[in-house]
Amino acid sequence: MPRQSSLFGVFLAFSVMGCTTGDEPRDALAADQSAQMVRPGIEVLISDSLHLVAGQRVGLVTNQTGIDRSGRSDIDILSAHPNVDLVALYSPEHGIRGEERAGAAIESSTDQQTGLPIHSLYGETRKPTPEMLEGVDVLIFDMQDVGARYYTYVSTMALAMEAAGEFGIPFLVLDRPNPIRGDVVQGNVLDPEYSTFVGMYEVPMRHGMTPGELAGMYLGEFGITAELTVIPVDGWKRDMTFDETGLPWVAPSPNMPDLASALAYPGTCLFEGTPISVGRGTDRAFRWIGAPWLDSSALAEALNSYGIDGVRFEPATFTPTNAGDRKFEGAEVRGVQLVAERTDYDASRAAVAMLIETHRASGENWAWYEAHFDRLAGTDALRLGLIAEASFDELVASWDGDVTGFETRRAPYLLY
Repeated sequence: MPRQSSLFGVFLAFSVMGCTTGDEPRDALAADQSAQMVRPGIEVLISDSLHLVAGQRVGLVTNQTGIDRSGRSDIDILSAHPNVDLVALYSPEHGIRGEERAGAAIESSTDQQTGLPIHSLYGETRKPTPEMLEGVDVLIFDMQDVGARYYTYVSTMALAMEAAGEFGIPFLVLDRPNPIRGDVVQGNVLDPEYSTFVGMYEVPMRHGMTPGELAGMYLGEFGITAELTVIPVDGWKRDMTFDETGLPWVAPSPNMPDLASALAYPGTCLFEGTPISVGRGTDRAFRWIGAPWLDSSALAEALNSYGIDGVRFEPATFTPTNAGDRKFEGAEVRGVQLVAERTDYDASRAAVAMLIETHRASGENWAWYEAHFDRLAGTDALRLGLIAEASFDELVASWDGDVTGFETRRAPYLLY
């Protein structure tokens, strides 16, 4: 069976240009200098760790977010490098260019520019097959996660790492920042009985980890065995949001347009399991929720009375177009927009308040998509509590303990 790499040894060997502890005082000048120094894992690989792939036949699990600081794709960088033999590509949900709607099956195809095969990991299989890995000496993963349990790219990473381990193929993660900070952990922890592709392991809704750190935790805590190397993102501090890194934002999926949507997503994604729209098909998906039957002003007033720190709720109307979730296509939707006052606001708690109030206001218009809601919530307890009209405090009573336990469990795998 393949040897499991020492994650800390890997990190120390390849972190080179001042990854810091995050404890240093910060001012405007320091933040600007930090942003200039943040380099994604692909750049660290090419400049400092190329020996790991030189002369090897490389498979690359990536999409449109796998880029360097100039916006050049990993595919172009590796296929053009004289010492790298890129032989296969693997695409996740939304496809290798990130243009397909959520949940759409992705077909295997050929990359027009390089002529390389693109093996779909979101179609007939979500785990690389032996045929897909034939002729591959090392498998690389590089995609931008958004920092929430539900986002499927890290599930693709887990299954690809598992397959690599089974076939004795080294697995490299080219790390990227957690865009919604690495020092904030919030929400409930998934019950393993509800493990699915939108939440495979016992992590919170907002987990505060990078893909490389999650990969290490998957090995150390959740039973995957593989030869893992993490190529770190250089210069990132845990309290940085993505806009402080100086890296170009590329929408990880069609309805994740910006950092504000990513900050709200750990909470508002839960509404995918309800009749309420999350604003798919608008320019502010996941930053607002609504339905035609809601009273925007009354809903905003009710939600602001909860006093959730760092966020306020404003009345909003929007009209979904080509939404993909078939919710209120072309209709005027009334609801609320989440307006962040701090980047550490608790979107998961905000979502519980929104669920209570929209459920109460919807009456006969409400219908649970039970299986999907429970998959996202990582439990049936939240849905059953809402049905029983439990209070806000009762619904989130276990969450602080969940987070404390998770933070203790994740501590050995933090790299920054």
